[in-house]
This record gives sequence, structure tokens and C-alpha cells, in this order.
Amino acid sequence: MPDAPTFSADQRSYLSGFLRGLDEVRRRSGLPLVGDVLPLAEPAGGAVQLGVDRPEAVHLRAQDRFVAEGRKLCAEEEAKRAENPLDVWDRMVEHAAAGRFPGGIDVFRWKFHGLFYVAPAESAFMCRLRLPGGILSAHRLRAIAEIAERHAAGFADVTTRANLQLRGIAAERGVEVLTALHDLGIVPRGAGADNVRNVTGSPTAGIDPHELFDTRPLTRALHHHILQHRELYGLPRKFNVAFDGGGDVGVLEDTNDLGFSAVSTATAPIAGRRASSTCSIASGPRRCWPGRRSCCRARWCVSRARPASPVGPGRSSGTSASTRRSSPVSPSSGWCCRWGACAPIR
Repeated sequence: MPDAPTFSADQRSYLSGFLRGLDEVRRRSGLPLVGDVLPLAEPAGGAVQLGVDRPEAVHLRAQDRFVAEGRKLCAEEEAKRAENPLDVWDRMVEHAAAGRFPGGIDVFRWKFHGLFYVAPAESAFMCRLRLPGGILSAHRLRAIAEIAERHAAGFADVTTRANLQLRGIAAERGVEVLTALHDLGIVPRGAGADNVRNVTGSPTAGIDPHELFDTRPLTRALHHHILQHRELYGLPRKFNVAFDGGGDVGVLEDTNDLGFSAVSTATAPIAGRRASSTCSIASGPRRCWPGRRSCCRARWCVSRARPASPVGPGRSSGTSASTRRSSPVSPSSGWCCRWGACAPIR
């Protein structure tokens, strides 16, 4: 066969259609596309080079800058540099067929797919799911229970990020658990290791009569955005994101790397948001907001504001903003304060 085979127009059309169909199936299953798995270039030396236009190349460039400064990469970064953990699926299948657990740095790579080899505590896999906002339908929960009975220890752990974990999974069952979850539309990719973890939202989103913003569309949109962007995998460390809708039950967004809080305002409605609500990032000592308990969970607030009257969080107490503005600074004033200064939202 010649080194550079040529194809007829019909053959090229057939292969193009075949690959498009294959990519669509892999996309629905949460798997990387064929072009993302196959090397784009192979020089004469035999070393595969990552295409500069591929999304994950941004991490290699960051590593290059780090090494150029004379510093040394840790073992996990060296492993990501040698092989993208999202591309080890075929090896995972081989291990499952042989009934073999991963060894060495592959234990780290398997976590990118949601499989954790938890030895020495237990010679088994733990599988962590991804449930955006902690929302799970009844039929999916029943299916997860069936997977746990058939392939795991018959129970599930509930995590602090409104998620589920299945334990007691044998080596030969790990891939089967993942594919069964993919069939349900649950993709655990990035549930562990250096990735954006399960996106959380208000526990009572959509049913809390006092909420300012329904966080369900936000958690769902970000979840799928993460799954479809390879550059959001292989971060320097794990990354947590949470959305708080300002209702009666908080999500503790200030304990996350990126926390969004819905806050009530005394200003006119903001474009793109419904009246009296907006989303703000509690990321640093920049501003304090009046009248909301939930907005004052940020680490940089030294006092926690409470509603001025027992009418429920997020609701007006009847006291005007101008009256509250002249009130003494205290935890009961309805203001979130830092260093003795209060500032209304602009």
C-alpha cells in the first residue's frame, strides 16, 4: 500500500460522513471527538506534537512559561504534559477487560473520568457523578440505584457538593459503570483531579418563594459549557463554582473559588435581570451590599447583616435606603460592612 494513499471523491464523501456520525455519537456520550484524540502531527522523530490551535494547548504554554523560569513541574503536571488524561479511554477499556486497576500516575489520570482507585482503604473504584445543581429526576435516581446494585456496593454516598458517589466497584466494572451513566446522560468527566468540580446551586431553587433568582438554568448551562470545553480540564488545581439565588437556604457560595450571589437592590431594574435582583461575584474586598443576608457571606465582610424586621430574607422591611444609610453601623442595620464603612450598591 502506498505511504500516502489517495481516495476517490466517493470514498472521501463516505469517510467524511462516517466520521461526522461517529463524532455525533461520541459527543452525545460525553466522549472527546475523533479529531481531539488522534494526533494532528507526527514529526520524523516520532514524538507527537500538540496542535497549537487545540484548546488544551493553553495549559502547555503555561507549563512552558513555568519551566522557562527555572522551576520544576510536579508529577501531576508532568503526567498531563505527557498525555492528556481525557485521552486514556482506550487504556481504561483494556484495563477493565483484564480486570486490572490503574497503577502509578494512571490513578491520577483515571480521576478525570470520574473513577477513583481508593486503595489502600479499599481495593476498588469509587465513581463520583456530576449532577449540576444537585438536581436528579426520579427515573435517573432509580437507574443509578440499579447501577449501584449491579456493579457497585449497592449504595451511594451523598457529597458536600450535592452529588453522589458509588463505591465498591471492581476493576472489571469501572468502565461499565461509566458507560451506564453515559447512557443516562450523566457524564462524570472532570469529577476529580485538577478540574472544575460539580457546579452547585441553591438547594431549593425553583421552589423557594423568597428566592431572588432561580439558579437552575445557570448551573445547567455552566455544566454543559464545561463538558464541551477541553481547556477547562487539567487546571493547576481543582476549582469550585456555586450560584446562590438569595433564598431561605444558602449554598455557601463564599467557600467556593467562584461564588455568585443574587442580591436585592433599591435601584431601578437592571437590564437582563428581573426587577430587584442581580448577580454579583463575591471575589474580593470591593463592595458591600445592603439589605441581604446572603450577600454577606464573603470572607471580607466583618459583620453579617440581618433583615431589619422579621419579614423574611430578601424582602423590604419598609425602611427606606436613605434612612438605613444614616443608621449606625451594626450587624442589625441591614448593611454588610467592612472596616466600619458601609456602601450601597451602585
